[in-house]
Amino acid sequence: MPLTIHVDDLTGDATRALVAAHLAGMLENTPAESVHALDADRLAADGVTVWSAWVDDELAGIGACKDIDHDRAELKSMRVVEAHLGQGVGRAILRHIMEDARERGIRSLWLETGSTDDFLPARRLYVSEGFEECAPFPPYAPDPLSTFMTREL
Repeated sequence: MPLTIHVDDLTGDATRALVAAHLAGMLENTPAESVHALDADRLAADGVTVWSAWVDDELAGIGACKDIDHDRAELKSMRVVEAHLGQGVGRAILRHIMEDARERGIRSLWLETGSTDDFLPARRLYVSEGFEECAPFPPYAPDPLSTFMTREL
C-alpha cells in the first residue's frame, strides 16, 4: 500500500469531512464536556499542523500536532478512515508526526484519549510507540473518561 503523508490546509472536502466525522463520532459516545477533539476551524489555528495520509487519491487518515510551548506539543485528531483500519495508517501518521516534532526541536509529545474500551486500539498504538500514561496536563483536568499520555522524543 503506497501511503503518502503531507501537511493539509484543511480546504479539501475529504479532509474536512473526516474531521467532522471524527468530532461527531466523539460526541456520539462521550458527553460533550469530556470531548477534546478540535473542529476544522480550531485545527486550522496558528500553532497546529494537520497531516493527511493518502492511498493513491483516497484519504486514509489524519493526525495533528498542537504546539504547547517551545519544546512540548500535543497530538490531536488522530483518525483513520474505516476502510483503512488495521493497515498501519495510524502508526504511519503517528511516526510521521513524531519525526516532524523531533526535527522542530520538540522534546516531548502529550495526548489525551478516551479511557473506555472503544479507545483501546488507540491506547495500544500509543503504548507500542513508547507513550506512557501520565497525570492530566494543562489545560486538562482529571476526567474518568480521559487517559493522558506522554512520550519523550
